[in-house]
This record gives sequence, structure tokens and C-alpha cells, in this order.
Amino acid sequence: MTLFGYARVSTIDQDLGIQETALRAAGCQTIRSEKKSGAERGSRTELQILLDFLRAGDTLVVTRIDRHARSMKDLQDIVHELKGRGVSLKATEQPIDTGTAAGKALLDMLGVFAEFETNLRKERQAEGIQAAKVRGAYKGGKPRIDPEAVRKLAADGVRPAHIARQLGISRGTVYRFMPTRAPDARAPSACVGREGERTNADPS
Repeated sequence: MTLFGYARVSTIDQDLGIQETALRAAGCQTIRSEKKSGAERGSRTELQILLDFLRAGDTLVVTRIDRHARSMKDLQDIVHELKGRGVSLKATEQPIDTGTAAGKALLDMLGVFAEFETNLRKERQAEGIQAAKVRGAYKGGKPRIDPEAVRKLAADGVRPAHIARQLGISRGTVYRFMPTRAPDARAPSACVGREGERTNADPS
């Protein structure tokens, strides 16, 4: 029997070292690791490489089943595929061995609980966002800029600072989309200097 390990974390800033150490301690000489979300099976390329390589009599070892699958259907599909090829699945931190009836039953139960926990986490996240929106603390994504709205408010004489506040954008963005004003013919093109002569210097 040959043991092959699979380690996975969801984000690039997470460490694979703990899982890899546990898999080596379990007797795995070959370990495939990746930093990928487990939401979609197609994104887990290292897992697929390992599944394609496994042969009858081999054992796929993970630390926990949530490193291996993220939904009950995904778990059942992988286990069914492994079983059909004579490959077992084991977890180092859970009493799981699909080579036994008890291990298979426990695997199914843990898969249900893992999926239930994932769904609860999504619900809590959605509730937290909704509560933040009610408090006005949730800003969401970047506001969509409507140049026409900027120009209309500017034409109505609304000040740039008020336009920015009303549309939820920066004042610089307001200036960018405001129509360019034509020179005011009533404005003096020159100013009077200290000696009384006219000058084109900046009056400020």
C-alpha cells in the first residue's frame, strides 16, 4: 500500500507547512500541495493530478476532509471515484478510513457537518453585511460614476463639494466630469498694479 498526501489552504498567505508535516508523519512520501479555494473542484489542479495518478491499492491521505472537499456532493463524487478504482481515503486528524464500513459512515457524517458549517458561515456573513448596511457602516464596492449626473448638478449651480457628497465620489472626480466653463467676458483681463499701471500678472 502506497500513501499519497494532499494538502490545501484557501489563500496564498496561509501556511501549508503544518499539513505537510502531518502527512509526512503519516508515512506519505509523495505530497501534492496547493493554495486554492475549495469552492470549485476544477480549480484544484494538484488534487486532480493526484487523483489521475492513484492506482488500486493506494491510499489518499489528507489531514481533514474539508481540505479534500468543500461540499457533500463533491465529497461523495471523489470518494465514489476512488472506491471505483480501489483507492482508499484517510484523514490524519479524523478517524476516517473508507476501507472500513465504520470509516465510510463517519466520513459521510462529517461531510454533512462540514457543509452545514460552511452554509452557516455564509449566512452569518450575509447577516453581518445587512446589519452594517442598516447602520450605514457598510460601504460596499466603489460607487458607480454617472458623468451625466455630475454635469446636471453642476449646471444647476450645485457646488462641487455638495455634488461629491451627494453622489458618493471624490471632489476631484467631480471636477473631472464638470463641463469646462467659457471665459467670463465680464471678468477683467488685467489688474491694476501698485503704481496704477495695468498688468496681466496674477492678482493673487
